[in-house]
Parts: sequence; structure tokens; C-alpha cells
Amino acid sequence: QVQLVESGGGSVQAGGSLRLSCAASGSTRDSNYMAWFRQRPGLDREGVAVIGIGAGSTYYADSVKGRFTISQDNAKNAVYLQMNSLKPEDTAMYYCARGWSYAAWRLSPRDYKYWGQGTQVTVSS
Repeated sequence: QVQLVESGGGSVQAGGSLRLSCAASGSTRDSNYMAWFRQRPGLDREGVAVIGIGAGSTYYADSVKGRFTISQDNAKNAVYLQMNSLKPEDTAMYYCARGWSYAAWRLSPRDYKYWGQGTQVTVSS
């Protein structure tokens, strides 16, 4: 059984930084990517960043390019999201996800079978 547990969310002022962590357990046989998504109030869940498990290829949403960095620690089966220069519009529930994708650049939630419970990020102006 795959489990994903996020941590690291919190409240920060605009311009600040946060680092989200996702600890994964279970088999990776049916997954080739891990990703971070977010959901803002009243909006659909959107892809933020994705990383190839092992290979390390990355893709980012245009809204976070240059500010967010996704990384992984294969030994710990963990993925991270370093978020810098945070803006109030980054306020959302952030979710870690794992799945199999043939077009990871799409950042589509439909590609991801396993999801964490989410961690809240709040950025004040």
C-alpha cells in the first residue's frame, strides 16, 4: 500500500520561503513520477512541479518557474518542494502525488494514482 505524507506547510509573509517534504512508502513499480499539486479555494487542483523518480527530469508550472524547485532523495523515498519568493496567490493546500505519466509536462492530476492528505500554505501580503 502506497502512502504519502506531506509536511512543512505554514504561514509566511510575501517574499518568504517554505520547504515542503513528502515521505513516500510502498512500491514504486507502478509509478515513474512524483509531483506537487495545489488547490486554491474555489479553484481546480493544479500542477505545480513534477520530477521523474530516479531520472530526475523536472517540469514546472509557468506560475512558479524560477521560484520553486522540486527535488528528491531516492534513498529516503522522499520528494521536496523549495518555495522561494512566495506570493499571496501561492496560498493553497499543497498535495504530494505519485503515479505513472507518459506526458508529465502536462502536470495533469489524472496521471496520479496516489495522493497525500495535503499541507496548507498561507502567504500574507
